Amino acid sequence: MEIHPSAVILLLLLAASYGQPDDIKPRYQKFLNQHLGPHVNEHACDREIRNRDITASGTANGCKEVNTFIQANKNDIKVVCGKGGTPQGNNLFKSNQRFPLVTCKLQSGQRHPNCKYRGNKSTRYIVLGCDRGWPVHYDEGIINA
Repeated sequence: MEIHPSAVILLLLLAASYGQPDDIKPRYQKFLNQHLGPHVNEHACDREIRNRDITASGTANGCKEVNTFIQANKNDIKVVCGKGGTPQGNNLFKSNQRFPLVTCKLQSGQRHPNCKYRGNKSTRYIVLGCDRGWPVHYDEGIINA
């Protein structure tokens, strides 16, 4: 049996459009930009936050007070919104395992993009806001179960 090339293309297009709802895509992408950091270290906070253009709207200087990078791949993070997490109510899920994190805290900042951060490494359970199985908000890191 021979499969026509156009049938393969059609199947690939259908597979690519299945899964993530369109209204979640921008929120998920923002979450990844702000919190996915498999290779971010505690000495790279200033550079990462500046390069990713992470800001805090509604503040006088535009500098975000705290930003946390999760040192894991996006698939390991996504499972927290399903079998890898425990529901906490209000669409929040606490991870069943600890994740290595880099937490960047604002030290000084005249105005964005001149914000200065100090990074700290830790390993914690994380709490994520999820929408239909997709992480869209980092809520907190918890030291103890």
